[in-house]
Amino acid sequence: MNSTTVRNLLVRGMLAGLGAGVLALIAGYFLGEPNVDSAIGFEEAHAGHSHGDEVELVSRSLQSTAGLATGILVYGVAFGGIAALAYCFALGRVGRFGPRATALLLSGCALLAVYVVPFLKYPANPPAVGNPDTIGKRTTLYLLMMVLSVLLAIGATIVGKHLAVRIGTWYATVVAVLGFAAVIGIAYAFLPVINEVPEHFPAALLWRFRLSALAVQITLWGGFGLLFGELAERLLRPRADPALRGISPDGRAARSTARPGR
Repeated sequence: MNSTTVRNLLVRGMLAGLGAGVLALIAGYFLGEPNVDSAIGFEEAHAGHSHGDEVELVSRSLQSTAGLATGILVYGVAFGGIAALAYCFALGRVGRFGPRATALLLSGCALLAVYVVPFLKYPANPPAVGNPDTIGKRTTLYLLMMVLSVLLAIGATIVGKHLAVRIGTWYATVVAVLGFAAVIGIAYAFLPVINEVPEHFPAALLWRFRLSALAVQITLWGGFGLLFGELAERLLRPRADPALRGISPDGRAARSTARPGR
């Protein structure tokens, strides 16, 4: 794949990430923000009188609009560019998949490795959940889990490709997936557990918040896979212009194979 194609795919990946970010922004605003407001209300109700003395640096309205939009859109563009570069490497190396199917496969694997696996160990928490003194530790553990998941996913893919030559694609895939799950399970067992949910925090609210956070990520990566797959398909497999049909690559009119009518 030449540098021009890589550059074009990178630009399309960032554009697809931006479009997917808009979809995720809509999902986040309508699904996630109501739960955040409810969690903030719970925090304020149980914070005591000293909470009112704190200075609000950024208003809640700004956080839920411009702040939310900036975070999700920048995230979408950045990961769209990274995913596009990974797509350039993966295309043609992960099986006989076309541009669209490869984009969907890559986005699904990215969703699993980058978000779902760390999420199952360290799920997202709304405001009023978590000790401010442990935020550094929690962030480090989450990033560690994410990096480990991505590296294991890459390793499982490489092992699966090598095993496919010996035992076939199906069994190689099963072995790679089981190996990935086994190592992730060991990591889950050895990494520390963090449970800082207040005793009286509503369980239904916590559940809704985590589901909405997962829904935003599914929307982001699913939308990226569909948008980028279409853009990559149009770039890598351009449709022939109907006006040029019947013309050979050197510009000469192609000979008709049809027999002349009598």
